[in-house]
Amino acid sequence: MVKSVICRALRASLLALSPVLLGAAAWAEPQHGIAMYGAPALPEGFTHLPYANPEAPKGGRIRMGESGSFDSLNPWILNGRAAQGISAYVTESLMGRSYDEPFTLYGLLAESVETDEARSWVEFTLRENARFSDGSPVTVEDVMWSYETLGSQGHPRYQNAWRKVAKMEQTGPRSLRFTFSEPDRELALLMGMRPVLKKAQWEGKTFAEETQTVPVGSGPYLIDRVEQGKYISLKRNPDWWGKDLGFNRGQHNFDEIRYDYFGDGGVVFEAFKGGEIDTWRETNAAKWARDFDFPAVQDGRVVKSEIPHQRPSGIQGLVMNTRKPVFEDWRVREAMMLAFNFEFINATLNDGSEPRITSFFSNSVLGMQPGAAQGKVAELLAPFAADLLPGVIAGYELPVSDGSELNRGNTRKAIKLLEEAGWQVDKDGVLKNADGTPFTFEIVLQQGAAETSSVVDIYVEALSRLGIFPKVTNIDDAQYTARTNAYDFDMAWYVRALSLSPGNEQMLYWGARGVTEPGSRNWMGMNVPAAEVMVTAMVSARETEDFIAATQALDRILTAGRYVIPSWYSRVSRLAHIRELHFPERLPLYGDWPGFQPDVWWYEEAQ
Repeated sequence: MVKSVICRALRASLLALSPVLLGAAAWAEPQHGIAMYGAPALPEGFTHLPYANPEAPKGGRIRMGESGSFDSLNPWILNGRAAQGISAYVTESLMGRSYDEPFTLYGLLAESVETDEARSWVEFTLRENARFSDGSPVTVEDVMWSYETLGSQGHPRYQNAWRKVAKMEQTGPRSLRFTFSEPDRELALLMGMRPVLKKAQWEGKTFAEETQTVPVGSGPYLIDRVEQGKYISLKRNPDWWGKDLGFNRGQHNFDEIRYDYFGDGGVVFEAFKGGEIDTWRETNAAKWARDFDFPAVQDGRVVKSEIPHQRPSGIQGLVMNTRKPVFEDWRVREAMMLAFNFEFINATLNDGSEPRITSFFSNSVLGMQPGAAQGKVAELLAPFAADLLPGVIAGYELPVSDGSELNRGNTRKAIKLLEEAGWQVDKDGVLKNADGTPFTFEIVLQQGAAETSSVVDIYVEALSRLGIFPKVTNIDDAQYTARTNAYDFDMAWYVRALSLSPGNEQMLYWGARGVTEPGSRNWMGMNVPAAEVMVTAMVSARETEDFIAATQALDRILTAGRYVIPSWYSRVSRLAHIRELHFPERLPLYGDWPGFQPDVWWYEEAQ
């Protein structure tokens, strides 16, 4: 039985961005919500989010499977691998995000938000009834301590925005204000999205090193049971202070959310087939069509659902670490991309059904357009023309093969580029430089990533035709996290989801700080001043046209940088789940995204 869920009115990406067309709103008083551009779509006093079912029953549980392990209960620091669910369901932020709008926040712990027209400051007022799970009130002191601690000791993802806060001050019994040190219109929203922790719980502890403290939060769930590395169970808090807020109605319906950890993705799937977990997200279209004929699907105990979305493709594929000399030269990176026979790999693994990622923001209005840069995009890039790689301004397209396994045309092009970069194949069939040093590198993969390993196996065979024989190393989750945080790899499998509202986080992804500072998303080690200028233009833009132009310009820099060899993306998410799990008919703009499962799902026995 297949339950194919199609959004009733799947809006185009440009329409999805329609709130930004309203222009910048002038602020003169506290508001119930804030949008990156224009005004929030939902009015004050709204009863529920559009994609939540306010009549959803409470109860039951959902068991979810994860590959690998965990060794930490602190998801806000760089140290360790944290268990799932804690940051999303145990703690809360001042504002909550609607996934039916590109970037809009509504009051959660905060009852209101206020800012000036320039967004040089933002002020939040806490709800009087906001409480931690131990019954103590959420105070301004808790908020200020959380922000300062995360900004100075937390994961690098919190630090970039914190550097732009000139002053944080209490302005009333339940209010606080952040004043910013530089123009950045996104900061007013980012300050509403930090987790709020209970200050008293962490006194006497070194926050950046503490991994085993069970955090006290104000969210809908409590940490109930934990067996380190094996499972974590979250229990719905019946006394949760926020259960009657309009923002929360129809959300957080399960009595229990449990995450079980297994050795690798293949074991997780077998656990799903065996009834040990309740839901499975399938990323391979061919497997979706071929491997879901087991008895539970045939007799209806398991349902297949397809969830469409309108978000950018993001990037997924093999990233080359330009900190390593072997990948410094763009011609070498282009040769690596020519050797990656996407058409053959896609046909072999996906029956050719999945579209290729053509740029970091492809499948959206934010993606680079074909051909040479035009209009505002060209104007933004022009000052950097002398330093940009070929293709950024003139236009760049990924190599396309003839679909045959040998890929002769692109192989010849790759050999020519490698020769231009100083590499030649010797009489023994090994690619070497003038000093006789072989061209070799290590590909680091996570253990149990079967699909990724299949891609790499085909790729390694193709590289051998160039005289390149890389080493492939499979390591466990903890090692993979440690090595990628420290950029200790030559090539690795890279996944970076991107939204319709890119902003300050892009500096963490592509900024120069990430070349040396550990824990950024800049795995490729790029140091391109023009990219940072485009991010600054994005977050300071007041008009939709300027924002889109800056993002398209950034997309050109990233794509023509030849840092990541892209694989494929899917226009739908494929979720198989037990029939007792349900979700609203009205789907969010972002589809199956954090904030969808299990947030708006519920458990209900078949009638």
